[in-house]
Amino acid sequence: MLTLHHLNDSRSQRILWLLEELALPHEIKRYQRNVETRLAPPELKAVHPLGKSPVITDGDTTIAESGAIVDYIIRRYGKGAMMPAPGSADYESYNEWLHYSEGSAMLPLMLNLYVGRLKEAGAPLHPRIDSELANHLGYVDGALKGREFFVGASLTGADIQMSFVGEMAKVFGKLDPYPNLAAWLTRMHARPAFQHSVAKGGPYRFA
Repeated sequence: MLTLHHLNDSRSQRILWLLEELALPHEIKRYQRNVETRLAPPELKAVHPLGKSPVITDGDTTIAESGAIVDYIIRRYGKGAMMPAPGSADYESYNEWLHYSEGSAMLPLMLNLYVGRLKEAGAPLHPRIDSELANHLGYVDGALKGREFFVGASLTGADIQMSFVGEMAKVFGKLDPYPNLAAWLTRMHARPAFQHSVAKGGPYRFA
């Protein structure tokens, strides 16, 4: 059985959401962040050398990157659901969003998080970070104009993968100028499978 190594308040929540959307039987092994440092516990290093979450194990297969996990689960267990047909124009867009989430969109959000902890010392960096946030969130908002989902007419792995981008933007109070992104995130959080994933995974401050 596929096992999700689930760290509280982390990117692994979206993997749990995906498993719920697919109604895929799975096991959850839970890990808790250090209350003071917010770091993952050392036990995760026994699963993968990076000691990060999400990680899945499926037989002899271990995968640690969110986009790779989403891709693997959908290809292996999705039975054709939650992804466009390979080779189609929609598939290329879908694949781009899978990579864009962590490859581009999350960088300014994480910089905003870490530089914010520097307080006054980080002030000179904020104009550039804010510019990049506006660039990426504006791009995402425009892509969602007139659309219910990122790709096609139904939920795909692209929506799962992009959810953490929207959630981080919301936590930082950056969503107001981006109504399409904000409305999409509200729709995603209203899905029964997302609600079930939070109930199973434990309190999730990004929801």
